[in-house]
Amino acid sequence: MPFTYSALAGLPTASWLLEIVDLYAVVYAEPPYREGPEQVRRFADGLPGEAMRPGFTLVTAEDEGALVGATYGWTMLAGRWWSRADQCPPTDVLNADKFAVMEWLVHPCRRGEGIGAGLIRRLLSSRPERWATLASNPQAAARDMYRRAGWRQVSASALPDGTPMDLLILELPASSVSTQF
Repeated sequence: MPFTYSALAGLPTASWLLEIVDLYAVVYAEPPYREGPEQVRRFADGLPGEAMRPGFTLVTAEDEGALVGATYGWTMLAGRWWSRADQCPPTDVLNADKFAVMEWLVHPCRRGEGIGAGLIRRLLSSRPERWATLASNPQAAARDMYRRAGWRQVSASALPDGTPMDLLILELPASSVSTQF
């Protein structure tokens, strides 16, 4: 059965926020993250603020009314880069607006069905920015998928708790968003 994808720019409804938080809790309970209630609460508390950022876009995937995946991000303005980065990206990336993919979630029971690929294609396909960027835990299984899909590492960072993160970029427009996702 095909999935139903929906895109939303602007603040999601309260019910969507709760469903995304629930999905986040399931995904990030897994290794290497092993996040618990405190981290999930921080995510939930921060999500409405992220939804208010310029260029915020959310794409969801549903199967028979149940949320099975979601991805969202917002515009990272020219001259801005990830906090705690060990180095700046190439000048052309730094000096351009970038689309920061903040979360890309697929329910663990639904992985391998193409949901993640459908989500990211829809999220990035009509972005006006030249570049997309995301932070990835180098120990996460998704890290290899990003590399295969053309994302490349340009620097590294660490979360406040010390977890290392690879900072990746992908050149856009939609014509360069690979179908390899």
